[in-house]
Amino acid sequence: MSNRSNVKLLFCSPRFLTGFILLVVLLAFVLIYPLIDSSDPFEMIGMRFENPGSQTFSGKVLYLGSDNFGRDALLELVHGTRTSLKVGLIGGITSTLIGLVIGLCAGFIGGMVDNFLTALTNMFLVIPSFVILILISVSLHSRSEVMTAVIIGLTGWPNISRAVRGQTVSLRRREHVNIARITGHSTLRIICTEVLPYIASYVFMAFTMQVAYSILQEASLSMLGLGAFNTMSLGTMMNWALMFTAPSMGAWWAFVPCALVISAITFSLYMINSGMDEFFNPKIRS
Repeated sequence: MSNRSNVKLLFCSPRFLTGFILLVVLLAFVLIYPLIDSSDPFEMIGMRFENPGSQTFSGKVLYLGSDNFGRDALLELVHGTRTSLKVGLIGGITSTLIGLVIGLCAGFIGGMVDNFLTALTNMFLVIPSFVILILISVSLHSRSEVMTAVIIGLTGWPNISRAVRGQTVSLRRREHVNIARITGHSTLRIICTEVLPYIASYVFMAFTMQVAYSILQEASLSMLGLGAFNTMSLGTMMNWALMFTAPSMGAWWAFVPCALVISAITFSLYMINSGMDEFFNPKIRS
């Protein structure tokens, strides 16, 4: 079956299609809206917690009201979503690459290397990753969004590593791998050409979930005040709303849209992952 046919069948999955459309809509929104309104999201243009639909002195309509600093909440939401997506993408790539490399090395090389890497993976699995995130974040005097994403990625790889190792152990005994060994191919070439293509679908599925994991972890850290400095993200916006008592003041627009966007992003990625699982997993594929 050709790759084009595979893509067509994948888009026939209702779950994958739902998640894909929702994610595309969110991406289009955060990419196009700044072209329409290029104002500075940190600019204070109104009063504190103005209702949605209010107008500023300059005549600008605050479609989603203002936050505790009198800033345009909709513009903040757009820029905060972009930051959260960036953190999720960097964190997802980092954790997926680390888990993939460790899992491939442990599963294919075996022996002492496997024992050491498996012990390392189990150690990270036992210690709650969020506790490690908090300890690292507290110890840093300066945190950028990229640094926050990398730190999240450094703590989110163990599950990928364990799954990749298990699949690699079963693949290294197959005939095509033995033939590659006999022909004198290097270990790196065998892994890249004879093992990696067979687990590529799982790696991409794991990547989508790691992006969602990174977004949720960033939001959790930022809500505790441990996110990136001088950066606007969905978690930071919720932290501001809680600090300045938006819930008790009835200013739902300061935190509810952030929670909904986080839920929508993670839901879309979950649906994409679920749709791919239906397609690639022979046990449930119909």
